[in-house]
Amino acid sequence: MSEHEPSTAAPGTRIARRFRSFLPVVVDVETGGLNPQTDALLQLAAVILRMDDQGRLYRAETHALHVRAFDGANIDPKSLEINGIRPDHPLRIAYGEQDALGRVFKPIRQEVRDTGCTRAILVGHNATFDLNFLNAAVERCGIRRNPFHPFGSFDTATLAGLAFGQTVLAKALKAADLGWDGDEAHSAVYDAEKTADLFCEIVNLWDTHIGIPG
Repeated sequence: MSEHEPSTAAPGTRIARRFRSFLPVVVDVETGGLNPQTDALLQLAAVILRMDDQGRLYRAETHALHVRAFDGANIDPKSLEINGIRPDHPLRIAYGEQDALGRVFKPIRQEVRDTGCTRAILVGHNATFDLNFLNAAVERCGIRRNPFHPFGSFDTATLAGLAFGQTVLAKALKAADLGWDGDEAHSAVYDAEKTADLFCEIVNLWDTHIGIPG
C-alpha cells in the first residue's frame, strides 16, 4: 500500500475532476522496430496513477508483461540491441497480443470505473510512438473496448521541455532531481515508472505553484 493512500480508502474521484474525466495511465512499449503496422510489440508496461488526500498525483500500480510477436511481425536486430530483449529466450514468459492486452486493460478498466472517469488517456514520453503501437495491436486483435482514448495523450517530452527545459527523458529526470539509471533504461517497466514519476512531478509542481484549474 502506498504511503499516500489511506488504508481504508478506495481510489477517489478527485483525479477525474482534475483531468476532465480522463484517467492518466503511463504506458511504455518495447518493440522490434519503429513501424507499428509491421514491427513486433515485445513488451508492454502500464502505470496507474492516483491522487492522495492532498490532491497530489503519485505512481500507484504497475502492470507489465512480455508479448509474443504477432505472426509475420518484423523484428529488427538493432532494436533488440537497444532494449536487450531476447524473444527466443527459454525463460521469457510472453503472452499473445490478445491475452497481453486483456491482462493489462482489465485493471485499467476497473480503475476507470472506481474513479468515475469515462476512459483512460495515455501518458508517454514521445507518447505518439507508444499510442500508435498500442492502437495497432488493438486493431489486430479486434478489441472493441479499448479503455484508452484513441488519439489523445499527454506527452512528457513536451511537458518536460516546458517545465525543465529538457525533452530527453534521462536529462529531464535529472533536471527534476528524480534520478536515472542508464543500466535499467529501455525496459518497459523502468521507463514507464520513471515517466510516471516525471509526469506526477510536473503536475504537482503546476498545481502547487500555479493552481489547480477550476
